[in-house]
Order: sequence, then structure tokens, then C-alpha cells
Amino acid sequence: MNIIADTHAHTLASGHAYSTIHEMAAGAAKMGMQYLALTEHAPEMPGTCGLFYFQNLRVIPREMHGIRMLFGAELNIMDTDGRVDLPESTIKNLDIAVASIHVPCFGAEHTREEVMSAYVNAMKKDYIHIIGHPDDSRFPMDYELLVKTAKETHTLLEINNSSLHPESFREGARENLLTMLDLCRRYEVPVTTGSDAHVDADAGNFTFAREILEACDFPEKLVVTTDFEKLNAYLNCRR
Repeated sequence: MNIIADTHAHTLASGHAYSTIHEMAAGAAKMGMQYLALTEHAPEMPGTCGLFYFQNLRVIPREMHGIRMLFGAELNIMDTDGRVDLPESTIKNLDIAVASIHVPCFGAEHTREEVMSAYVNAMKKDYIHIIGHPDDSRFPMDYELLVKTAKETHTLLEINNSSLHPESFREGARENLLTMLDLCRRYEVPVTTGSDAHVDADAGNFTFAREILEACDFPEKLVVTTDFEKLNAYLNCRR
């Protein structure tokens, strides 16, 4: 499967990542990427950048090291209402918006109903393009509801390469993603691929994502990062 785009990666601006914008772009280019999205953690994540960072992204060149750059945010889903931690006016000016659940922002020990309320309400926001790493058993999921809501709201679900790493702190990711991919195939719901790289060596690295897509014989037509026109259709339609 020829993946040409990485829709989720971080630079040192996120606080717990280690490479610059140019280093990440160069790393992704070495991996054969044609497109790279840098999605810094939004302000409620401890140690990350503030509001002004996201409001000034227009000044950065969109071509680096021979690849097309997208600049956005990994928004934190804060509560069961699907509230996120940047203003709508700021998010709508980003190239790409990923929304994810993280323990420091959402908390732990939630019921399946609470987790699904958070995801469903976030997906109903027309400025959110992608649900990031919906694969962690610490947040119990109803995957059929997740996939059906993604189809209804035209939201992409992410296959997160970092989640599948043997040393990942996320729990049950492989089993959860196999369940999600089976439902995505059944309901014809497209997915995206995010490295979730926090260092340049991992930008555009889809070793584990490719393996799981191949293991379940997932159709390439439902992987939007194999063709930028397919990805761009999702980025544009959520505006």
C-alpha cells in the first residue's frame, strides 16, 4: 500500500517532542512522503504551545524538502460534550484538525457511555477532520457507534502508527484497531494514517500501520492517505 501522506505528527513546539519543523519535513521526505501534517498539541496539554502559535501558522511556508506541508492542531477533547481547547475561529483557519482523548486533559476512569459521548459530540463539529488514536482500552469504546458516526459526519478515523509500537503506553491498540477496521470495511468508512511522530526519525514511518492494514486485507480505496485528492476531499468538506 503506497501511503504518501502523514496526517499527525509533532515538533518540539508540543513540549514533549524533539525535532524542528524542517527536521520533521526532511524526515518525512526520506520516508517517501509527499505530504506531512504537523499537528501540535493544543494548549491544555501540559508543556505545549499557546493560542498565538496556532493563530500565526499562516507565516510558515507550505513547501519544504520537496513535500507539501499542512499545519494544524491535535485538539484535546476535554469533556463528554466534545469540547475542545482552541476557539472555533482559530481551528477553522488551520489546514487540518485532529481531535483526541488524552488522560491529562480528559481524565481517566470513564465509562463507555461517557467516552462515546465525548467522541460523538466532537465528530459533530464541522471543523474537526480526524479522530486521533481511537484505539486505547483505557477509554472503553463502542466501535460500531464510532464508525457509524464517522460515516454520518464525514470524519476520518486514524490508524496511529505509534499506538501499534510494541512499547506504546496505549492499551489493546492492535485488537481494537482490527475491530475498527473490520467495521470500517463493512460500512465503507475511510481511514487516515498518522505516524504520531515526536521525533524526525519517525515522521512518515508507517511500519506498524501498514502491517495491520495488510493483515486484515483492508481495501486501499478506503485509505485516504494513498491519494491526496481523497484526503483533500475530507479536509475541504468539513469547512
